[in-house]
Amino acid sequence: MEKDSVIILSGGMDSVTLLHYRRERIALAVSFYYGANHNEREIECAREQCGILGIEHIVIPLSFMSQYFSSSLLSGAESIPEGHYEDSNMKSTVVPFRNGIMLSVACGLAESRGLKHVMMANHGGDHAIYPDCRAEFVASMSEAMRCGTYDGVTVSAEFTGITKTDIARLGARLGVDYSKTYSCYKGRARHCGKCGTCVERKEAFRDAGLEDPTEYE
Repeated sequence: MEKDSVIILSGGMDSVTLLHYRRERIALAVSFYYGANHNEREIECAREQCGILGIEHIVIPLSFMSQYFSSSLLSGAESIPEGHYEDSNMKSTVVPFRNGIMLSVACGLAESRGLKHVMMANHGGDHAIYPDCRAEFVASMSEAMRCGTYDGVTVSAEFTGITKTDIARLGARLGVDYSKTYSCYKGRARHCGKCGTCVERKEAFRDAGLEDPTEYE
């Protein structure tokens, strides 16, 4: 199969699952360091997963985001709210237009390398609070990228309509080692188990009927 894609790879469950699922199509994985509490832990996992699969991995710094943007993700572990993604206090974890910025950079990478698609692993559980994960945004951004590139680069976001539980089941079938992924917004040595992404991670394994390999505080 032709390697025609670059993937935005955080190192969390969702993007790592997509990495394994579409490994035959992925020519390049890119992680972004934008100053979030969990960036370093996630990027370690992203690098390790790419090493396992033999996929080229690069890290691009976006330091201006932590300098100029407002989000609890960029303000230290103690600023992170606890609870479920559907709780209103989780809106503080939004990094304004994060996916738009990352997709734009990845689009430039794709065109520079003659690749046709940028893969992202947004999913249905993100829709409640993250506007740049919703289907309307993905479709609009994909069209903008197509119009703005000679080769018509587009977004491939095939997890948009499924849940994290579905993703966990897919990863289990693929043999993904989820102990080598990281999700916690607090960025500590072990997952806190209480922030929105930790709660969703726990629910995904539980609802999928899978053993959770995550070390929680």
